[in-house]
Amino acid sequence: MMKGIFIKIGVAVLVSIMVTSCGINSNLMLKTDKDYEYAPIDSLNQTKGDYRIDVNDIIQLRFFTNNGLKVLDISSATEGGNQSQVFNPNNTLSYVIQSDSMVRLPVLGLVNVVGLTIREAEIRLQSMYSEYYVDPFIQISVTNKRVVIFPGDGGAAQVIYLQNNNTTLMEVIALAGGIADRGRASRIKLMRKDESGKRLVYKFDLSKIEGLAYTDFIVQANDYIYIEPVPELGREILQEVAPIVSLISSAAIVISVIYGL
Repeated sequence: MMKGIFIKIGVAVLVSIMVTSCGINSNLMLKTDKDYEYAPIDSLNQTKGDYRIDVNDIIQLRFFTNNGLKVLDISSATEGGNQSQVFNPNNTLSYVIQSDSMVRLPVLGLVNVVGLTIREAEIRLQSMYSEYYVDPFIQISVTNKRVVIFPGDGGAAQVIYLQNNNTTLMEVIALAGGIADRGRASRIKLMRKDESGKRLVYKFDLSKIEGLAYTDFIVQANDYIYIEPVPELGREILQEVAPIVSLISSAAIVISVIYGL
């Protein structure tokens, strides 16, 4: 009879392992088949052009008339007769590109600048404002350019804001704290939108010195960088099953003591 009880306990343990295994490594994302065809890295040159404004961007607009005559504030003469020139901090406002691709600007009202480069947007707005002002001078910058990186620790992720226009892949990884212990340096996936809005997937291998050719690759705003983690089946199964096994073991001890009496 005791043998049958322990057989049932063993079956219960196996069932619990099967049930809990459904949640093992369930936080892994963006899996690809072995024969998945990645976009060729060489084609990145076709999408590396100037950043194009997108929805939810926050643009900072600096506006001046007379071709920017007041952009430079000529201060009083300094020692030696030199004059210092500083940017005027006034006339700077920020605007959010709405989900319908429109942004509401003073005087002009709703304007669509999505899909334009910074320079193209400046030229368009200067042309539109010229109907109301004399020789308008406009400077635009996007203040919330960012990339999302998963450094290789399962579902952990970070949003990295791009302070510089030429931020490299290696810099983004460094800003995220480096590749996590579980991260696979040989399987770094970069997802970037092409001109049609579709995200293409590129794979980088930084596990060998040959990967140095890709470390200076310039990332773009709204890129996704996913460092594939190594699955940890054994440890996660133990973590999931340990409480159940402990409970069943305690029950088995109690049963043994009872039947031993």
